[in-house]
Amino acid sequence: MKKFFSLFVTGLAFVFGPSVYADPLEVGAEAPKLKTTDQDGKEVDLEKELGEGYSLVYFYPKADTPGCTKQACNLRDEFEAVKEAGIKVFGVSADTSEDQKKFADKYTIPFTLLADKKGEVIKAFGVPTRGPGLASRQSFLVKDGKVIWRDLKAKPTSQAQDAIAAAKENS
Repeated sequence: MKKFFSLFVTGLAFVFGPSVYADPLEVGAEAPKLKTTDQDGKEVDLEKELGEGYSLVYFYPKADTPGCTKQACNLRDEFEAVKEAGIKVFGVSADTSEDQKKFADKYTIPFTLLADKKGEVIKAFGVPTRGPGLASRQSFLVKDGKVIWRDLKAKPTSQAQDAIAAAKENS
């Protein structure tokens, strides 16, 4: 019942909640240089993490909801191919570290989930929110500290394949 209520409230927020629109980072923009927390409560320095090689930073509304689970599981299931393409993965939502940890453990997520409860990473990337801190589903591929590709309507079922294709196109 608790999960149903959570999904119901999330659905209402999408339909009736106020939207905050931002200008997402453009291709060629510098990746944000800030620190945040991962699913284990550890500090993550995005300047360092995004400064070398390829990194996929994908945003999703809420951990352990249907579309967000499909997106994370697509990346999990294709993780070997993602790693072979040289891509580090960071999933971002406004959930707490505890919620991100439960999500990661439940679905055996092999990459970093960022707990952006204050919305600082969401805002820095210019990802619009809908309702109380629910990030829009968007993805950014960063290479050596610069955005080289973005998908402002990221598809949960092909996130890994789309990121790999973008990395190949921009190598």
